[in-house]
Amino acid sequence: MSHQFFATCPKNTADLLAAELAALGAVECKERVGGVAFQGTLEVAYRACLWSRIANRVLLVLARFPAPDADSLYAGVAAVDWVEHLSPTGTLAVDAVTGRSQLTHSRFIAQRVKDAVVDQLRDALGNRPSVDTDRPDVRLNLYLDQDQAQLTLDLVGESLHRRGYRTRQGAAPIKENLAAAILYRAGWPRIARSGGSLVDPMCGSGTFLIEAAMIAGDIAPGLLRNVLGAARWCGHDAGLWRQLLAEAEARRAAGRSAIPAIVGYDSDPSVIHTAWENIDRAELRGHVHVERHAIEGASPPHDANQPGLVVCNPPYGERLGAAEELVDLYRTLGARLREFFVGWEAIVLTANPDLGNALGIKAHRSHTLFNGALGCRLLRFRLTPEFFNPDLPPGSARVARAQQRVAKRAESSPGAAMFANRLAKNLRAQARWARRENITCYRLYDADMPEYSLAIDLYHSGDARWVHVQEYAAPASVDEARARARLDEALAVMPEVLEVPTEQIIFKRRQRQRGTAQYERLAEARNFLDVMEGDLKFRVNLRDYLDTGLFFDHRLTRGLIRKRATDLDMLNLFAYTGTASVYAAAGGARTTTSIDMSATYCQWARQNLALNGFGLPAHQVVHAECLSWLDREPDSAYGLIFLDPPTFSNSKRMEGTLDVQRDHVNLIEQSLRWLAPTGTLVFSTNLRRFRLDTVALGALNLRDMSRETLPADFKRNTRIHQCFEISRRP
Repeated sequence: MSHQFFATCPKNTADLLAAELAALGAVECKERVGGVAFQGTLEVAYRACLWSRIANRVLLVLARFPAPDADSLYAGVAAVDWVEHLSPTGTLAVDAVTGRSQLTHSRFIAQRVKDAVVDQLRDALGNRPSVDTDRPDVRLNLYLDQDQAQLTLDLVGESLHRRGYRTRQGAAPIKENLAAAILYRAGWPRIARSGGSLVDPMCGSGTFLIEAAMIAGDIAPGLLRNVLGAARWCGHDAGLWRQLLAEAEARRAAGRSAIPAIVGYDSDPSVIHTAWENIDRAELRGHVHVERHAIEGASPPHDANQPGLVVCNPPYGERLGAAEELVDLYRTLGARLREFFVGWEAIVLTANPDLGNALGIKAHRSHTLFNGALGCRLLRFRLTPEFFNPDLPPGSARVARAQQRVAKRAESSPGAAMFANRLAKNLRAQARWARRENITCYRLYDADMPEYSLAIDLYHSGDARWVHVQEYAAPASVDEARARARLDEALAVMPEVLEVPTEQIIFKRRQRQRGTAQYERLAEARNFLDVMEGDLKFRVNLRDYLDTGLFFDHRLTRGLIRKRATDLDMLNLFAYTGTASVYAAAGGARTTTSIDMSATYCQWARQNLALNGFGLPAHQVVHAECLSWLDREPDSAYGLIFLDPPTFSNSKRMEGTLDVQRDHVNLIEQSLRWLAPTGTLVFSTNLRRFRLDTVALGALNLRDMSRETLPADFKRNTRIHQCFEISRRP
């Protein structure tokens, strides 16, 4: 038996909903204000309740009639045979919407509808249903427009956007069905079928990620909810509903294997925690992955075998912050898209066109959507060669673009020539020193000229030369356009002055890192090189992480550890890639123990030890959180300890964070518990404003070695680190 239905949906998505309903078997699908009218069997409607990703509600049309006044409204509702729909001992709720009609009070309209229903059932059966606004047996909707009434029964009972996987959400949530509509607009089903991945660089609580996985995996969005709101409606077909649920379960089981790589990033640890909770409730762990990264850390999944889709719903400047404060965020997003997502497609939802312009990319299409009551533009991009050179690897494209922009100008500034001269002069001087010391990687330039605020490192590996460039963030007083022009000039002259191919110049933007961000993955190039410091070899990675695996400013500190380590057991805390342990082993340490919380860097440390002929059992690398490890009762005494904690990090202790200035006394005291009575602790930090608490540590021997551990290539930057030798007094 065919019925008339009406499905509601977010504004400007009715065309998507009509196509979705037609695919589910609906006929006569017609777009209307607020949704789609269609015809079909009860099975079609149940499929819509279970499978529609875009609808808000699926409504069974019971009657249409004129209602210019309260009496005609009552009569039209009373003409329906309510025995077919509601038990006299059941419950009901009525929602009413009115516009352009003589009846203008929605609560009065709802009351009259309720009166007509309960009066009929009481007169016919002697009992009357009661009102339950939260969980009624039947929920009715009366829509009145230009005095014409449409009375419907809600088959769902609540909005279909509530899938059941999200109990908490971020500060600017997007409804699940709007997220699905955006993914459809972007062509995600097509991209997913071809094996393309999806990345959300500001994923919040993971709504886009989960909706994308359910689309790609043929997972019905109503499966988690599985209880139909009209389950106590007299016309409900429970057997049919169970059959459709079983079919959906089977399709989910079969479709999971088709889900491509889906990854989200966010800088807020609390929303990442919420995203994991939502992923687990959606039963998608193992198919959807989220990580804590700022926007600068967003990159394609390592197993992405072809271009995919980037989807982003960044702040709009409403409630979350003034629009002018978000310009840099949008610029960074645009730069990240151009740098790392060559050939991908991208969509960005924004309510502020000016912020959209700050992306620096021309949208090939845009759509108007509404996030709640807020009008937004959905910008769609094809990240194709017209935006940047796709032949260059990530990190080098910025250099190529700088060369192109400088070439278009008639001439560079006098400062660019001065910068090129300074770079050439440094190269001549540093190269002689590096050859003498057998050092194949060193700091070449460190903001020598303040207007060209860069740190430039040179790496030699075999016959190849590589350049690693980091831009220091310019102060607010510096004109942004001028700062960008100077950066272009600096990058443009490097290939010629340093005699390095453009693709072997890697550019990164340096800024303050929090938590473990300084160790987090930036890309997936996996570009490892082997470099030398004297007679020792180390593995570095110039592209995949903010830091490359070898801190040049610690070169002399490592040399000091090598001299002190002979016949001692050495403990390396916050070991990173284990370079200090390699130096200690080379100096004749009996044993070395390296502790780090990152499994990636523990593996890297083992590789560095192995490169130099050191391994088990004498040289251990332990994957553990250092503070928890130190908290244990000491079971060893070390003659030499190297303590080089991060400036700031999240931790299970110390009020949830580690702050090296605040917590260094406790860190040192905890480490000393593991130090042999005559042993030495070497403490180092890169916090430039650090002040050692000599009062709290007054009972110890303290020696400032900051100057004597400053390598030749850092003489221009005497504040790069502070280093202290600490021991117990006799």
